[in-house]
Amino acid sequence: MALNSDFDLYQLPEDYQGVREAIREIAEKSIAPHAADVDENERFPQEALDALVETGFNAVHIPEEYGGAGGDSVMACIVIEEVARVCGSSSLIPAVNKLGTMGLILKGSEELKQQVLPDIAGGKMASYALSERGAGSDAGSMKTRARKDGDSWVLNGSKCWITNGGKSTWYTVMAVTDPDKGANGISAFMVHADDEGFVVGPKEKKLGIKGSPTAELYFEDCRIPADRIIGDEGTGFKTALETLDHTRPTIGAQALGIAQGAFDQTVKYVKEREQFGRRIADFQNTQFMLADMKMKIDAARLMVYTAASNAERGHAEGGERLGMLAAGSKAFASDVAMQVTTDAVQLFGGYGYTRDFPVERMMRDAKITQIYEGTNQICRMVMGRQILK
Repeated sequence: MALNSDFDLYQLPEDYQGVREAIREIAEKSIAPHAADVDENERFPQEALDALVETGFNAVHIPEEYGGAGGDSVMACIVIEEVARVCGSSSLIPAVNKLGTMGLILKGSEELKQQVLPDIAGGKMASYALSERGAGSDAGSMKTRARKDGDSWVLNGSKCWITNGGKSTWYTVMAVTDPDKGANGISAFMVHADDEGFVVGPKEKKLGIKGSPTAELYFEDCRIPADRIIGDEGTGFKTALETLDHTRPTIGAQALGIAQGAFDQTVKYVKEREQFGRRIADFQNTQFMLADMKMKIDAARLMVYTAASNAERGHAEGGERLGMLAAGSKAFASDVAMQVTTDAVQLFGGYGYTRDFPVERMMRDAKITQIYEGTNQICRMVMGRQILK
């Protein structure tokens, strides 16, 4: 980021600011008007998908040679933040498209990339299948198995909490190929929604992000071609961890967008609402709350974009520093989102507790950012271990 001499603020380069202006206009025009209905009726935000695909913002991280925009991690975070600012559910379209393809981009064969990535760039979606009912944070204890059978792999087991499950066409799936090797016996595969033996279970009933379906996946002798393995056999868990180092900042960006959206709504409201013959914006306690909200959002933004910028250097250069930055930015930004949205509801008073205003939805949406892609407790463990090395 560059230093702006007029205001002594760090600013994104001009081309990134242009991306922010473009995606904000799209979000305000084509996504925001449907956000309340998407949440109320727990329906997929098709309007958002259509608008994002039409403008190429559905998966900006896909390299140009596969039909994508070739955007870097910072650009992906900008898109996710701006969409989340108006609709948390819709922001999971670009966020999970990146999560569901990042392992393939990092470790997949050229043939597999050519098979999958143009689909995603063209408007189909990808999801990421790591967690199981008995293996959430402890992903290494997963039970899903994959065995080689001639020119195929056969998968058996189940995955849970799969974002956009049932809507996606491609799924990155982690499965055990050698039970005797622990985490080193886990491999990663690309499964297509039409593959034999692939079944999508019912949707979860959730607190927030209700427009993004979360489903369980079942693999019942699910047969896929042998060349659908990502990287070498036994490298899946390492690929999963590297993927999270690249995608945790995007969840930080989602949290950041939710917080910014709640803050913007709150500033507008307190300028209009009057009590005791004065605007509530004129009370010092209101101003102090707004100042705290603003400071936290600004700090979170610096952390998220710093982590995203470092992700471009990859593990070869960033190594453990990248993991620490990614975990820290995700944990901090999501904690900020929860704090800011809670304060937003407080400043709206009784109105904030109703669905007449969007801040209660934003508070519910914010909560999941503290949980998925590594709970904030796991993120702190990642940081703590690296600090003490």
